[in-house]
Amino acid sequence: MKGMSIEERAIKLAQYIIDTKDTVRGAAKKFGISKSTVHKDVSQRLLNINYTLAMDVRKVLDENKAERHIRGGMATKLKYSHKDNAS
Repeated sequence: MKGMSIEERAIKLAQYIIDTKDTVRGAAKKFGISKSTVHKDVSQRLLNINYTLAMDVRKVLDENKAERHIRGGMATKLKYSHKDNAS
């Protein structure tokens, strides 16, 4: 991400999130930046750069947020299923 303008970074992050349906955390890990930076880029800065792209990213982020509790439940289930098998 070095050598890239903030605007270019925001657009690349948005395209990545839309294409992969990845989370803010996943995008941050992939691009080697903080999740705060990813969130600010796609939620605030992108509105001024490309409104349509910002709305598309917002749909993916809202979908991820709605599914968050399900993923957390699955992670907990997986965690405890390994403990039962180890006994």
